[in-house]
Amino acid sequence: MKIWVDILTPKQLLFFAPMIRKLSKNHRILCTSRNYREVVKLAKLKHVNVVIVGKHGGASKEQKLLASIKRMEYLYELIRKISPDITISFCSPEAARISYGFGIKHLAFSDSPHAEAVMRLSIPFVQKLLIPWIIPKNEFVRYGISRKDIIHYKAIDASVIVKEKSKIEKVPVNKSKKTIVIRPEETEAAYVSGLGVSSKIIYEVSKQRTKYNVVVLARYYSQKNRLRDEFDGRIMVMDKVVDGKSLLSSADVFIGSGGTMTAESALMGIPTISYNAVPNHIEKYLVRIGLIRRETNPKKIPFVVKNMLQRDRQNREKAKRILDSMEDPYSKLIDTIRTIQNNIN
Repeated sequence: MKIWVDILTPKQLLFFAPMIRKLSKNHRILCTSRNYREVVKLAKLKHVNVVIVGKHGGASKEQKLLASIKRMEYLYELIRKISPDITISFCSPEAARISYGFGIKHLAFSDSPHAEAVMRLSIPFVQKLLIPWIIPKNEFVRYGISRKDIIHYKAIDASVIVKEKSKIEKVPVNKSKKTIVIRPEETEAAYVSGLGVSSKIIYEVSKQRTKYNVVVLARYYSQKNRLRDEFDGRIMVMDKVVDGKSLLSSADVFIGSGGTMTAESALMGIPTISYNAVPNHIEKYLVRIGLIRRETNPKKIPFVVKNMLQRDRQNREKAKRILDSMEDPYSKLIDTIRTIQNNIN
């Protein structure tokens, strides 16, 4: 069988990488992506062969529209030649439209019903949607898919990334100091408006730089350059894209926006603070079960960090127990592919 996998973000690359390796044993796989700094670099780190088609549209709605139109034009020619049997994506709007146009069955994953623009542009065109069990199906039904076509799996997507065995490369930091890792929020997604609070958080934490190594993993070149100019040597801004687990393995505390890396940190048992830039079901679940502490006030975060460091490290056994209870979504994907095949035959 020929399977097309469209990968748009770093999280999607890390999520799909182990599935692609398993699928490639019995199927012909085409992986496409777009020219997006972290995805391209992570694909090389994870040894995933991707065909780069088009680019990320940036923050502007007009530029997103133009980039999507051009990307679909390129994909049209590529997919017409390859003629896949099934498409797999994380609700890629371009994959949804191209697959619909060519009559290709499209299986999609999502844990982000808050990404309204992407959901509206993709959900009505997918045949089956696979989602974490903690998200109610109605969150996606409102976008135009039947409940019977939504499949729950008992895992959050970060668990796939954390469970995957990968080489850990330690980040060079001053070992005499505790290390605080900060992940700025997504600033170019359609569901984010205005400037975020991460710069204020970094500013407050950097006041304690004599006590801590303050390490920041930026998302874009523009974000990286702005932070370097703004903080001028007071923090370490990662120069290259790294596997999140490598960076997190050096962290004594992680501060994130509430997205995938925040969930990874929590499931690794690292004391984790979420500033909840984009409220979502996964973050709420991890806060509720006590693996994440939420704090949205930048001035309070240094005190939360201090308290976390003074107490014993977050219960790693609890994190491991929760992680071990989560299933591999790959099994649900295979079952869904078989269902689709049977319906076709």
